[in-house]
Amino acid sequence: MILEAAAQVFQREGLSATTNRIAERAGVSIGSVYQYFPNKRAILHSLGEQHLQQLESDLAGLLRDMSNLPPRWGDVVRVLVVGVLEVHRRHSGLHSLLFEHAPRTAEGVARVRRLFDWLIPEIAHQLRRCSVGGPDHELTAALLAQGMDAQIHRVVLACDDDDTRSERTEALIALWSALPACRG
Repeated sequence: MILEAAAQVFQREGLSATTNRIAERAGVSIGSVYQYFPNKRAILHSLGEQHLQQLESDLAGLLRDMSNLPPRWGDVVRVLVVGVLEVHRRHSGLHSLLFEHAPRTAEGVARVRRLFDWLIPEIAHQLRRCSVGGPDHELTAALLAQGMDAQIHRVVLACDDDDTRSERTEALIALWSALPACRG
């Protein structure tokens, strides 16, 4: 209940959100908030953990969707890019706040690293299945996963205008769809 309220308040107010506003939104006393979270950074950390858990679940669903597609790389890229953007769109204000300001812990960094360690072989599988990406599918998948993550966060999601965001989304899909075919 407190985390749900915190997510709503942070999404609306950004870093100016206070623990008092979070308590008010949750319908609990400020003491109840401090019983579970010593400060606002601890709340952000918990929200970041929750966000990563949801992201892992959503990515697993996207990977299943991609595996059910015909082996056409452009279709796979579109499902991946649009799917990841949809995940972020659902909680865009909160996601941006977490991306920029959530405390980085060794445990959190390791969890993100494990997420990429899981995602990269899955993307490599899609590259092989679609016969694109050159001779080293794992390297191409690592470049794709890390590059797409940065491009989605720093370029596509960095704009507030829907038309510009759509143009940037299509440019990103076109960029990653243009991988060369494997030579036999």
